[in-house]
Amino acid sequence: MSQTSDLTMSEEDCRVLRSRRLVSKPLVNPEKDDLLRRSDGDRPLRTMSNGLMDLEHVINRKMELKRKAEVLKSELMKEVDIHFNEFVNNFIEESTALEASSVTNNCYPGTAEKDGHKVRTLKSAPDHGKIFVSRRSLLDELFEVNHFRTIYHMFIALLILFILSTVVVDCIDKGRLVLEFDLLFYAFGKFSIVFFTWICMFLSTLIVPYVLFSMWAQGYKTSSHRTIRSIFYGSLYLTFQMLGLGFSPAYIVLQHNLPPASRFIVILEQVRLIMKAHSFIRENIPRVLTFSREKSAVAPVPQVTQYLYFLFAPTLIYRDNYPRNPSIRWGYVATKFAQVLGCLFYAYYVFVRLCIPLFRNISQEPFSLRVLVLCIFNSILPGVLILFLAFFAFLHCWLNAFAEMLRFADRMFYKDWWNSTSFANYYRTWNVVVHDWLYYYAYRDFLWFFGRRFKAAAMLSVFMVSAVVHEYALGICFGFFYPVMFILFAGFGMIFNFILHDRRRGPIWNVIMWTSLFLGQGVLLCLYSQEWYAHRHCSLNNPTLLDYLKPRSWTCHVED
Repeated sequence: MSQTSDLTMSEEDCRVLRSRRLVSKPLVNPEKDDLLRRSDGDRPLRTMSNGLMDLEHVINRKMELKRKAEVLKSELMKEVDIHFNEFVNNFIEESTALEASSVTNNCYPGTAEKDGHKVRTLKSAPDHGKIFVSRRSLLDELFEVNHFRTIYHMFIALLILFILSTVVVDCIDKGRLVLEFDLLFYAFGKFSIVFFTWICMFLSTLIVPYVLFSMWAQGYKTSSHRTIRSIFYGSLYLTFQMLGLGFSPAYIVLQHNLPPASRFIVILEQVRLIMKAHSFIRENIPRVLTFSREKSAVAPVPQVTQYLYFLFAPTLIYRDNYPRNPSIRWGYVATKFAQVLGCLFYAYYVFVRLCIPLFRNISQEPFSLRVLVLCIFNSILPGVLILFLAFFAFLHCWLNAFAEMLRFADRMFYKDWWNSTSFANYYRTWNVVVHDWLYYYAYRDFLWFFGRRFKAAAMLSVFMVSAVVHEYALGICFGFFYPVMFILFAGFGMIFNFILHDRRRGPIWNVIMWTSLFLGQGVLLCLYSQEWYAHRHCSLNNPTLLDYLKPRSWTCHVED
């Protein structure tokens, strides 16, 4: 009984509990219940669509990041390749110099201590010098990076603005489009005389030094009077350098009163051929001296084709052979010559829009300190633009065009001079072609002849030679003596070379270098332009010697 009652109670309790749950459960409308079921059924679909959209967004984001990473990777690899090539080139040059110096020391191990005079007469010449390797120009590599190519595009945009401003001014002032390039035609006038003079200089440089060297070298070993023979042929060679290449072109330029750009062509070619002839003789004399102590019967005279190639090659250091590219990219050649032509018109518009109006007004005012200061600061912008154009047109475009036509593979005509924090580094990297010649044939030969104790004197001599040549070129081309370049180069340039030396590494020193360079360009353009206008528009009555030495822009001005 008790068990039955317990079971009955338990069943009743269960029914009560179920009834309570049913009572406590809220009443639901059938329509709402149907909507709830539908929403519960659509929830997985919405979740699935949102998940697909999120997954697609993530995939697109990953692809975008991957593309950016590829671009950054390519730019980083290019930068690394540039710095690695520079490191390898410097390492090769330094290791070659160390090996050559060790060989020289091993050849004469004990005589240096015993007999100094004997060593000075018997010691070998400096080591083999510059090592030519296949490498591209720095700007060609940098222009493959979009960030650097944008700077090139900015200069093109500035040229377009110069052209538009000239067109608009002509239309406003004259009511029509005036396409006159009278300044260019004047600057490059009498070009037939220039071409004839260049042909004579080139042929004489090709024939005279080669024939004199061949005659001296072939009979040097068997000659019983080697010193007299060397003095005789050396005198003939120096006579040719001084009269044939030195005096004659300058005389033709002055005699025919060539315009400025035509004078620059003749004088720069004159200097280039003198330097090339010296390099050819300087590099081959040690070979003949070595041949005279050997048993070989054939004198080491280079072939005339090798010398002819060197006269056209974009280098001033002679070698029998250079690294060569397998083919010529004629499209690249056409592009470089087109860029040279573009730079020429760029310089024309710089002079027409920025220089001529400025100096035409200044020349009508008496000389004063205020006029000078304003002129210098107003000349900085056109001076810097002309500096950039000269660098890009000649050191990059012109030399690369000839290097490509000759398949000349070593294109390091300049280095990253714009990153220089010292003037010493700037002088080494601005024009590598000329710097190599001065370093190997002026600086190092000076040390070889006088000893390594005179490094300061060797550096001073190099600065003086470079300053004299620069002033000679400007003096002949402008037609007056005004030693601004000489003072800036030999004076301030040498001071800055010792003050802003290679131990200056911070960015502030790069700013100081650029500020000094900008100011120097303003001084050069201002003073030479003022003197040019004074010589063209001011005549002296009964001039004395002091009048010729005194700058004419200081004493007279142009009347309206």
